[in-house]
Amino acid sequence: MKRLLLITTGGTIASRETEHGLSPAMTARQLRDSVPEAEAFCQVDTLPLLNIDSTNLQPEHWLMMVEAIERHFAQYDGFVITHGTDTMAYTAAALSYLIQCPGKPIVLTGSQKPMSDPITDARKNLLDSFRFACQDGVDGVFLVFSGQAILGTRAKKTRSKSYAAFSSINYPVAAFIDGKRVVRYTDLDRQTGTPRFYHSLVPKVFLLKLVPGMEPDVLQYVGERYEAVVIESYGVGGLPFVDRRNFLDQLESLTRKGRIVVIATQVTLEGSDLAVYEVGAKALERYHLLQAYDMTVEAVVTKLMWLLAENQDFEAVRRGFYTPVAQDILAEPGADA
Repeated sequence: MKRLLLITTGGTIASRETEHGLSPAMTARQLRDSVPEAEAFCQVDTLPLLNIDSTNLQPEHWLMMVEAIERHFAQYDGFVITHGTDTMAYTAAALSYLIQCPGKPIVLTGSQKPMSDPITDARKNLLDSFRFACQDGVDGVFLVFSGQAILGTRAKKTRSKSYAAFSSINYPVAAFIDGKRVVRYTDLDRQTGTPRFYHSLVPKVFLLKLVPGMEPDVLQYVGERYEAVVIESYGVGGLPFVDRRNFLDQLESLTRKGRIVVIATQVTLEGSDLAVYEVGAKALERYHLLQAYDMTVEAVVTKLMWLLAENQDFEAVRRGFYTPVAQDILAEPGADA
């Protein structure tokens, strides 16, 4: 029988109704004891780490999770982290970079309704997570929700209220959990090497979503306060360059300051390709830019935080950014390689 550690951080799954709305209140043991069926196939110990709404969760809390897992790593066959849904995709991506080649499952889960509700998805999600974490050969960080196991670097919250809240972006779902059955759709034990734990992040990464009419001088403001900026552009990627709203002029200033600039897309599926249109190709030809390709924005942001803590030189960041970690990027770099 496998031994798992349940690490609790709060979120909807642990919430109760208060006069100010839902607020985390259930203990780690109460959550574990809500799914007594798990006793038939695993032993679960508990570690209460946080008890907050995931909107309040910060990069410092990701490092706390890493430290907790590393401290207990030898004692357990796998780890399950309960978490609020709003920032869980960011946490799943961050942990994928901060804990590499673990050789064990690290599973995040939560719910859209509290465990204390009479009708809830919390029991299924937690039980599914225990069951998935007990599978042989599962290696890495996953998000388990609504009967699906999604790679940590590929998860995104795509629904705000429905039980099927998360989707796997530009990559197949890793597995489906149907009652006692776990049906795998991809290889789950691809990572090679010894476990590596990282303990530093540079959170100074700004995410800017382009909208028509935005003034380019916003980049000047961002460049004075952040080490990297991710620009969610339109379609396959591009930046306005006509008339007074010429973003290319500001890009020159940003790159001269040594800031890392990544061009992503606002479109959820299929990714970016700046070389397709003039609005992207001009920027690609003139400046040191990276592009997200098929990566999720959550993976882009957290990967930059991790890379900047290792080295802030553009070429070093570029090499690291385009080096796949936990299947976070599939497209081959083109003109910007």
